[in-house]
Formats: sequence, C-alpha cells, structure tokens
Amino acid sequence: MAYPAPSPARPIRVLIVDDSAFMRRAIERLLTAHPGVTIAGQAADGMEAVQKALQLRPDVITMDVEMPKMDGVSAVAEIMKTVPTPIVMVSTLTHEGTTTAIRALEAGAVECVGKPSGLSADLVNVGEKLFEAVQRASQAKLVRRRPAPMPPPSARTVERSRVPGSQVPAKYAVVIGSSTGGPPALTQVVPHLPAGLNAGVIVVQHMPPGFTGALARRLDGLSPLPVAEAKDGDLVSAGRVLVAPGDYHLIVGRDRRVRLDHGPTVHGVRPSVDVTLFSVAEVFGSAVSVAILTGMGRDGADGAARVESAGGQVFAQDEATSVVYGMPRVTVERTRSARQLPIDRIAAALAASVPGRLG
Repeated sequence: MAYPAPSPARPIRVLIVDDSAFMRRAIERLLTAHPGVTIAGQAADGMEAVQKALQLRPDVITMDVEMPKMDGVSAVAEIMKTVPTPIVMVSTLTHEGTTTAIRALEAGAVECVGKPSGLSADLVNVGEKLFEAVQRASQAKLVRRRPAPMPPPSARTVERSRVPGSQVPAKYAVVIGSSTGGPPALTQVVPHLPAGLNAGVIVVQHMPPGFTGALARRLDGLSPLPVAEAKDGDLVSAGRVLVAPGDYHLIVGRDRRVRLDHGPTVHGVRPSVDVTLFSVAEVFGSAVSVAILTGMGRDGADGAARVESAGGQVFAQDEATSVVYGMPRVTVERTRSARQLPIDRIAAALAASVPGRLG
C-alpha cells in the first residue's frame, strides 16, 4: 500500500535515527530551527528505528549508516517491507560511508546528505541541506516492496570484458537525468544498457559531493559498460558511462571532452541536467537520446525540449514508477513527443534509439 505525503498545512514529522546521542541532538536542533519540521521521536539503532517507524508513523526518517544491532541498510530494507517511509541517509563522507549510503538508496532510501562534523559552520551548512532533503523526501511516493535483486557483478564483468569502450569521440550521446529516487532508478537503467552500445552515456544525478563517486563505483560493478565519475577533460566515447560529479555542472565541448564547471546553480542544483543537455544538443545535434527519470522540480525539461528541437529523442519515466513525478512530468509538458515509459523499459528504449554497435 502507499502512504500519503504530509499536508503543507502541518509540519513534517521526522524520526531521527543515530547511535550517537550527540548527533541525534544536533540533527534535532538543525531541523527544528525550521517551523516546517517537528520531531516525532528518536532511535539509537536500526532495530529501534523499525519499531518506532511502526509505532509513530513519521513522515520522514533520517537514518545513520553504521549502527549496532541493525545497520542503516538493513533498517531501510525492513522499513520498506513493513511501513514504507521516506528515508534520508545521513552518512560520513568516507569511502565506506558513501558506498553504504548508495546501498541504502538502492534498498529504498530517497535522499542522502553528509553527516555534520560538529563544527559550527559545518553544522549550519549541513542543516540547510538536511532540511531541504527532508522537504523533498516528504513528497516521495512509496509503496511496500522488496527490491528486485541485480544480476551478480561477476557475470557482468565477464560480459563487459568482451566489448571494451571506444577510445575515439562518440558520434551519439545518451543523457540520463534524475534526482529524488534516482539511484535505485539508475540501477534499473544503466546496468541494462547493452555492452557495445554505440554511444557515450552521461548520467546527471542530483547528489552531494562524495556520493557521486560511490554511485559510479556501484553502477560500474553492476554494468556491462564501464562507469566512472567524470573528470575534467574526459572524452565522451562510445560504450562508456560518465557520472557528473556532485557540485559541478558537466558540459561537453566540441572536442567531445568534458568540462566541469563550478558556476552558479541552475534550478537550485549543481550538477544540472539542463546545463549538460544544452551543451550536448549543441555538439551532437540530432544524435542524442535523453531519459528524464524521477525527481522533484523541472531540471532537465528545458534541455530535453532543446534536444527534441535538434532532432533527438526524449524519454520520460512514467508516474506509476516514479518516486517523485516532477522532472518527468514537466519534461512531458515541455516537449511534443516525449515517450513516457515505466522504469524497466527505459534501458531498452535508449538502446534501440542508438544506431549500430561496437565490437
């Protein structure tokens, strides 16, 4: 069953889960500084989190990653099976912490933020990001589910080794844009793009710095195509996936090389799907396919319209499978011929839109 989002007329009720009493108090202070939030309760470990989620029925849960008795990933999976609730992961920005947070997103969490260090300036900065993440999460549409298992990485590694990515500039480009609910949606798209895809693939996911590298590593372990977080100067080449790094716009130049830009946010985000799509449409013309997946707001809609005007193809995730039907909805409204598809059909549609194969 689905649980309704909170009404704008009442505060968002948040359950705080962290094994540190200091951090629970810090998060409570950060969130209650905003009149739109009230604290429903606190829990010190994953098992208590599951119990209190059932008892208190909060609108949103903030969840630590590493905890005794039951870790954050296991707690997310259990909550999604019993009482689906939007969950924001609050993770240390370490390799292990961000990697675990990505696994929690796959299990059903919808947002992630870096854990504050305890320094006053950092607390204020993280507090704003945490409040915004809680606001976005409160609009998520969740259902009771058991996440579908992905194919084992070992099998995909064998498949990838048969068709290496091209080392020459791509003639075709595929751009995938997503936000809230995006990481699990991406695991249903990127790993299902075929080995030898005759296009350079760019993923733009709204995500803080530190998490996009973990997302790229996770997708790389699941996919027949090599996946990496983009670096300045990287070549957009066929049969390779580049993930825009958090806090940088990804722009593609005429030489098919990536330029990372720390310019102003667009639609309040950086990276912006629109920024990438405007540059890709300029460089690749009609040889572009774009998929706009789940997410709040309108980022990607104008860029998709630009791609369509240049002769490219546009796909949008349908409402039924979107955690937040914002970006896909506006994309459909801004374009003339965007095809709405459930998430499990988007990879095949993107692959079919690209002529030829490598290898």
